[in-house]
Amino acid sequence: MSAVEAAPSASPAGPVDGAQRRRRPRPRNHHGQTQAAGQDTGAAERPQQQPRAARGARGGARGGTLGQRGGSSRGRGGAGQHPVAPRTVGGRQFGGQLTEEHTTADPRESYPESSELQADAPVFQPGKPVPARKPRPPRERKPRAPKSTAADIATRTHEDIDNGHYECAICTEEVKRFSRAWSCRTCWTVFHLSCVKKWSANEGSAATRQQVQDGELPPPRQWRCPGCNLPKDHLPSAFTCWCEKEQDPKPLPGLPPFSCGQTCARPRFPKKCPHPCPSTCHAGPCSPCGQMGPTQYCFCGKKSVTRRCIDTNYETGWSCGDICGELMPCGEHACSRPCHEGLCGSCEARVPARCYCGQVQKDLLCCDRGDETESQQSHPGTDGSVNLESWTGLFECTNTCHRLFDCVEHRCEKPCHPQDAEPSHCPRSPDVVDHCPCGKTALKDLLDNAREACTDAIPNCSMACGNLLGCGHKCKQPCHQGVCPPCLQMMKISCKCGRTTSPTVCHQGLEEPPQCMRVCRVSLNCGRHECGERCCPGERKASERQSVRRKPRPLTSAPHQRDDGYEAEHICLRSCGRQLRCGNPDHRCQELCHKGPCGSCREAIFDEVSCDCGRTVLQPPLPCGTKPPPCRYQCERRKNCGHPQVPHNCHQDDETCPKCPFLTTKPCLCGKNSLKNQPCWLMEVRCGEICGRRLKCGAHQCQNQCHRPGECSEPCRQTCGKELSICQHPCMAPCHSPVSCKEDKLCQQKVFITCECQRIKQEVRCNTSKTSNGNLGKSLKCDDECARLERNHKLALALKVDPNSHQSDHVPYTTETLSMYQENPTWATAQEKVLRLFAANPDERRLRFKPMPAHQRAFLHSVAEDFGFDTESMDPEPHRHVSIFKTPRFVMAPMRTLAECARTRPSQRVVPTTSKLTARTKPNTISRDPFNAFIITNPRFALTIEEVHTVMKSALRKTSFPLVFEIEFLPTEEVALKPPLAARVSIPERELEAMLESVKPTLTQECEAHTLGKIQLARLDSSLNVQRKELAPDAGAGWSQVVAKGAPARKVEVAKALGSKGGFAVLSLSNTKKQKEKEKVVEVADHWEAAESMEEERERADEAVD
Repeated sequence: MSAVEAAPSASPAGPVDGAQRRRRPRPRNHHGQTQAAGQDTGAAERPQQQPRAARGARGGARGGTLGQRGGSSRGRGGAGQHPVAPRTVGGRQFGGQLTEEHTTADPRESYPESSELQADAPVFQPGKPVPARKPRPPRERKPRAPKSTAADIATRTHEDIDNGHYECAICTEEVKRFSRAWSCRTCWTVFHLSCVKKWSANEGSAATRQQVQDGELPPPRQWRCPGCNLPKDHLPSAFTCWCEKEQDPKPLPGLPPFSCGQTCARPRFPKKCPHPCPSTCHAGPCSPCGQMGPTQYCFCGKKSVTRRCIDTNYETGWSCGDICGELMPCGEHACSRPCHEGLCGSCEARVPARCYCGQVQKDLLCCDRGDETESQQSHPGTDGSVNLESWTGLFECTNTCHRLFDCVEHRCEKPCHPQDAEPSHCPRSPDVVDHCPCGKTALKDLLDNAREACTDAIPNCSMACGNLLGCGHKCKQPCHQGVCPPCLQMMKISCKCGRTTSPTVCHQGLEEPPQCMRVCRVSLNCGRHECGERCCPGERKASERQSVRRKPRPLTSAPHQRDDGYEAEHICLRSCGRQLRCGNPDHRCQELCHKGPCGSCREAIFDEVSCDCGRTVLQPPLPCGTKPPPCRYQCERRKNCGHPQVPHNCHQDDETCPKCPFLTTKPCLCGKNSLKNQPCWLMEVRCGEICGRRLKCGAHQCQNQCHRPGECSEPCRQTCGKELSICQHPCMAPCHSPVSCKEDKLCQQKVFITCECQRIKQEVRCNTSKTSNGNLGKSLKCDDECARLERNHKLALALKVDPNSHQSDHVPYTTETLSMYQENPTWATAQEKVLRLFAANPDERRLRFKPMPAHQRAFLHSVAEDFGFDTESMDPEPHRHVSIFKTPRFVMAPMRTLAECARTRPSQRVVPTTSKLTARTKPNTISRDPFNAFIITNPRFALTIEEVHTVMKSALRKTSFPLVFEIEFLPTEEVALKPPLAARVSIPERELEAMLESVKPTLTQECEAHTLGKIQLARLDSSLNVQRKELAPDAGAGWSQVVAKGAPARKVEVAKALGSKGGFAVLSLSNTKKQKEKEKVVEVADHWEAAESMEEERERADEAVD
C-alpha cells in the first residue's frame, strides 16, 4: 500500500485545515537532485509500511538524511538520532512532535524525497501526511556538439572554440573562450598568444637578418606563421579582439569568442572596398560586400555604368569596347584601338615617304618619320632645258649622297642629307685648297705653278702630320692625305695590380693592362678563402686597408664599418654551402660565403616530432631542426643490471639515465677481496690493498694499489734495497736484479757517530764505497759532561741504587708504552726481552732492529725511553728501522716487566704529589677553548656514514644525551661527530663540553665493540678544521726518569745521610770493585727471569687461596 493510500487511516478525525503551507527549498547536489532523493527511494517503493503522524513525518523530513536541513545528526526525530522519550507536563506529553493518537514507526518516511520546488506538489495540510512523489530522473549531461561544418571560416572558428573543438596548432591544446589568442591575417588560423610568442621568438621559425653594407640598418626580423609558413614582419605582442579595436577583450555571453561587440569595419582583402565591414567583430576574412559601387566611366569617357561593389573594378577601371577615336600625337590620324586605359601611344599608320637625298622611297610608320625638310634637284633635259625636281624628305637613308659637284669630276661622300637645286662647289677647287693636307705649309711655297683645276694634285710638305689621334697622341707620319694611320708610339703600361710595368705599342686608346705572375694571397671577406687571382687589382688597396686596421685608434674615433671596407675584388662570390644547424644533410646555406655562423634553416617540416617514448608529440608544421619536446612521463628504459629504474623524465638516447644508486657486493680489481656497499654503477672497485705480486725482476713485489691483473709496473723501477756488503745499508739505486750491486758510489744514508760513552751523537752521511770506508769507523771525543755522567754511573752501581728502594707499586713505564703493549702483548714481550739482553751486555753499545711498521717503531721508541736508551729512526720507507744507543743516562733495565705493570696499572689510583721537582700538573683546559665535538681516529677501512650513524644512535639511546650528531669525514680520513648547529648556538660551550664528556665512556665502548676506531674530544671550527684534540692521560714517569731525577714520580724523597741506601756520592772505586760490579750487571738478565718466575708462582698461589 502506498503512502498516499495510508494517509487517511493515519490521520485523526476532524476538519482538515485547507490552508496551504509553502515549503522551504532544499539544497541540491551537482546533478540537480536532492541528496535525500538519492539516498531514500521513497515510500512508494517500500512494502508494508506503518501509519505515520503528520508532525512526526515533518520532523523526520527536516532532521533525516544528509543534504537536508539539520543533517543526519541534528534532525528532530530523524533516523540519525535516537528517539527521545516524551516529557509529561500537566498531563500532556511533549516530545518534539504534535500529539497524535497513533505514532508512526518511522516518521522520516512520510516526507518527500525530493526537496526542490515542483509544480505538481500536493497541497500541504497540517495534521495529514504528505504523499510521496516519485523522484525526478537525474539530468542528463548535455551532449557535446560535433565539430562545426559551416561554410565560412568565421562561423566554423566561433563554433569550434565554443564547443571545445579548436586546437592550437603549436601546443595541440584546446583554444577556449577564456584563452588569450592570436589569429594570422593570411590563413586565419588561431593560436594561443603565449605559444605564438614563443614560436616567433624561436630562431628556427625566423628569417635571419641580412648584413647590409654602408652601415645601413638591416631589414626588420621576419618570422613564419606555423599555419601557412609565410613570412611575417610584425611580432605578436598583445591579445586583441578580431578587429583589433580593443585589447584584452572579455568574454561576453551572446558574442562570438574574443569579439568586442563593435562593428568590424576592417578593409576587405584582397579587393579594396570603400565600404567597411558592417558585421560584428568576427574571426576570419570579412564577407563579400553586398552594396552598390560608385558610377564609373569607361576609359574613353563615352559610357558610364553602376555595378555591385563586389563587381566594381576600383583599381583598373573598365572598357566599353568601342573604337577610341582620339586624335593621335601626329595630328593627322585617329586612334583605331578599342576603348583602352591610358594614352593612345604612337601612331602606327603607314604613309609614303622619301629620303632627304631622294634615292629611297618607301612606306613608313607615321611615328618613325623624321623632320620634314624640303629638297630640290635640277636635271638637264634632252632639249637643253633644266628640269627642277622638288620633294619633302622625311627620313635619312643609309646610302651616301654621291651627287656630282659643280666640277662634274668629283662626287659628294657625305651621308644622306637635304639637297639644293644647284650642285655644290667642289672642295678640291684651287680657290678652296691653299695649304698642304697638314695645313702647315702654303701651296705657293710648294709649287712653282699654281693649281688651275680641282683635278691637279695637292702636294705634301715634309713636316710631320701632327693631327691629334684618338689615343691622345699626335700623328708622327709625314704630311699625308686621307685618314692618319694607327699610332705606333712606344709607351710603358702598368699591370692590373700596379706592381710591374712593361713597354708596349700604343693601344689606340683602348688600353688593356697586362697581367703579371704575382698571386694575390689576401683573405676574402668570408675569412675562409684566399683571393688566388694573378695580378689582382685590389691587392694594393687590401694592403692599405690592413695597415690602417693595425694602427692604434683613439677612443673617440668612429667604429669600423660592419663590412670592414673590403674591396670589390675581395668579395667572395662562392656559395656558403655549409650544413645548417637543423642537422639535415640536404639543407645547406645558400647565401654568399660569409663569416660567423650560418642563419637558421628556413625550411619547414611537416612530420610529427615526438619524444623517445612517443607520448609527447609536436604537430606539424614545424621549423626544420626542431628538437624533440621535453616529456613529463617517466623514462621506461630497463637497466642492464636488473635494478629498478631511478624515477626521471623521458629523454633522448644522447642523454644517459641516472646512475644506479643501489649498493651491491663487488669483487675488487685484484680479486683478493669482495667489497660491500659499493654503488652498482661503479665498474672498477678497488680494495686499496697493495698488489704484492712478484715482479719479473724476482726481488721486488708490486707496490701499486689494487689493479687489474697484468697491469703491474714493469719493468721494475723500485729501489734495489739489497744490503751493501760494506755498510749493510740498503742499496738506493734503481732495481738492477739479477746483477749484483756495484757499490762504486758513496752511500748517502744517514748514520750517527758517537763518542765512546755514546752521549754525544752527530748525524752524518755514511759515504762508504768499495774504495772508501766513509764515516763508519769514525768517533767523537768525549767532553767534561761525559766524564761527569760516567762518575755518577759508577757511583750508582757502587751504591746499588735499584727500584726496590721505592714503592712496590711503582710503574716505571709510561701510559703510552703500556697501551701499545696491550695492543699486541706477545710481540711486545719479545721486543722487551731483546732490550733486556742488550741492557745486560755491557760490551754492546748499539742495537739495530729490523725494518718494521710505524706503530711498532713507536713502541720501541717509547719502551727504549723508559729503559734510558737513546733511539733514532734511520733509512727511508720501506727500510726504515730503529737504532738504540747506550748513553751515560742509562743505568739499568727496569726491574718490573711490562706484563707485571699491565696487571697492576688498572688497580692503582692516581694520587697527586706535592713534589715541585717531579709533579706533573695537568694542562689547564679551562683557560683554553672548550671541546665541542668528537673525532674518531684511525677509522676502520671502508667505514661508511650509515654505519657510524647506526652505532651512534644505538649508543645515545643508553644515555640522556638529547642531541643527534652530524657525521662528516675529514680530509685526514678521521670522522667528526658534531652536535647540530642549533645546539652549538643555543647551549653555552662549557655546558656542551660537560655533556660531551658525560657520554664519552658509552661512545668509547660502542666504538670499540664495533671496531670503528678511537674516539677523542676535539674542538672544530665552522670549516671542520681541528683546532685541538684531547690530550692523552698524563703519563707516569719511567725508571730511567726516576734515576735521572733522583726521585720517584709518586713519592717525595726525604734527604738521607751520606752513605745511606739510595744516596748519591762521587766516590772512586778500585779496579777490583769495578770488575765485581760488571759481573753483577752481567747477571741481571738471569736474576730478572728468576724474579719473574717467582712472581708468577706467587700469583698462582694467591689465586688458589682465593
